Amino acid sequence: MIRSLRTLIALSLLVSLGGCQTIGGWFSGDGDELKPAELVEIQQTVPVNRLWSVNTGDGGNRSRPQLRPVAHDGLIWTADHRGRITAVDADSGRIEREIEIDLPVSSGPTVTDELVLVGTFDGEVVLIERASGNIRWRAVLSSEVLARPVLHDGVVVARSIDGRVFGLDDSDGTRMWVYDRSVPLLTLRGNSDPLPRAGQVYIGYDDGRVVALRVADGSLLWDQEVSTPEGRTELDRLADVDGPMLAVGTELYAVTYGGRAAGLALESGRILWTKEVASASGLSLYRTQLAMTDRDDNIWVVDRRNGTTLWRDDRLLRRGLTRPVFFGGLLAVADFEGYLHFFDAESGDMVARSRGSKNAPAGAPLVVGNTLYLLDEDGNLSAWQAAGSN
Repeated sequence: MIRSLRTLIALSLLVSLGGCQTIGGWFSGDGDELKPAELVEIQQTVPVNRLWSVNTGDGGNRSRPQLRPVAHDGLIWTADHRGRITAVDADSGRIEREIEIDLPVSSGPTVTDELVLVGTFDGEVVLIERASGNIRWRAVLSSEVLARPVLHDGVVVARSIDGRVFGLDDSDGTRMWVYDRSVPLLTLRGNSDPLPRAGQVYIGYDDGRVVALRVADGSLLWDQEVSTPEGRTELDRLADVDGPMLAVGTELYAVTYGGRAAGLALESGRILWTKEVASASGLSLYRTQLAMTDRDDNIWVVDRRNGTTLWRDDRLLRRGLTRPVFFGGLLAVADFEGYLHFFDAESGDMVARSRGSKNAPAGAPLVVGNTLYLLDEDGNLSAWQAAGSN
């Protein structure tokens, strides 16, 4: 059954009052909910081909884990909520490796030459030796881990949903530092991944702020408000930075559900420009273009140098869009019915559509070279190519 954006938001909200609880009954039966836009026929000017499809496990569950595919050494790695980690050959779709850890995985995987990292619903970060598949250590944090743990300069940086950020020794999981910050009463269910760069790590928070921490000791370097929580109710004041942030050169880019995208100076946090766009899915970058979907599912492409709108498309409103990703000369986005939509990245013309899956996507598509990979909520991974995506 088709669900409106308001219902999807209700399912993804959590409240932190005497412990985290899911919200029920916030939106009900008023009969006035707007339906997702109907798909209209388009002129298919770019051929799109599925290369292969393979099942990689049980995917997510109703707790909405943040399980997204990653690429490393010619393999596409996935994880499911039961603790199966799968490595698939990027070219053939052949399953090359399966690791079973039998833990309730909620985020990841993060993959390096030697290690695999995941977070769990039980509030643990788990480090796995990639060659053997053995768990080297498990570190207990303060609450469930919905952001992907990252490894930088010998420190595993992990964030829990209660606002704390932990620095763990990568050799044994020993806690090196904790940065503690409160979160609002009501937030979207999800967290932006820590973004490490040059000895620092950048964290987007549920109150619309971004902070920079020193990876070595967790000390605060700067704290910048990107958008101000405003409104009469907790729901109106949602301002989460939930999707991926980006760092390029000396600049950092972030977008908040509270209604603002911004470019910031990496070293100081000073705001360089702002754009009135509300999004929980984060940003994608190609050269000088930033792409995002807003909370009504408009697609925006803006100039990263000043936030100027290059184009905007409103044909997929309320279709539960993922973050759009650049795919060579195209921009690709998946919707809640599993359709992949392709736009000319320069003009904004819709040039192709294909049914990527019968299920909703687990997250934004992953682009590696001239191939796009889509993981759905049931753990099905598929590979796609399109003319013009080179």
